[in-house]
Amino acid sequence: MTDHPLNSCKGKATEVDRMLQLAERRCHQQGARLTARRRRVLEILCQSERPLSAYQILEELRDGAPLAPPTVYRALDFLLEQGLIHKLETLHAFVGCNHPDHPHASQFLICADCGGVTEIEDASLSDSVQVAASRSGFKPRRSVVEVLGLCAYCSETQRVASTASEADGNER
Repeated sequence: MTDHPLNSCKGKATEVDRMLQLAERRCHQQGARLTARRRRVLEILCQSERPLSAYQILEELRDGAPLAPPTVYRALDFLLEQGLIHKLETLHAFVGCNHPDHPHASQFLICADCGGVTEIEDASLSDSVQVAASRSGFKPRRSVVEVLGLCAYCSETQRVASTASEADGNER
């Protein structure tokens, strides 16, 4: 599946560098310290084409040295607070934020087949959730919208496979 066009900005060296520079600038502006370990966790997430769990990040970080899970969780908490990453609740995993340069409410499209995640920003969807919550007297602290389905690539792959299977069945 090497030609899978998964989240086009993930993994490209220039995009990873841009994200790290944005992170450094944002932390500096907020008076927060982006330590080498926090930066490395962010780099691992930005380089990955898939969401990663804390333990997967820990394995990447270890590189032969003993590290405990709290080390990763502290870095992840910091990066979440700074708006540099997102936590995908349904997957218990993390992804780098595609738009850390401005505050936003993200929604995520998660492919059930390949595991790919696409971050989208739909203000009207976020507004609808806020309005519905307000009508109920509910005061949300955090809103997470994750849609599970098939990405365009996997959907097309399944359609082609289904068409080929039907054609084989008709030839018999």
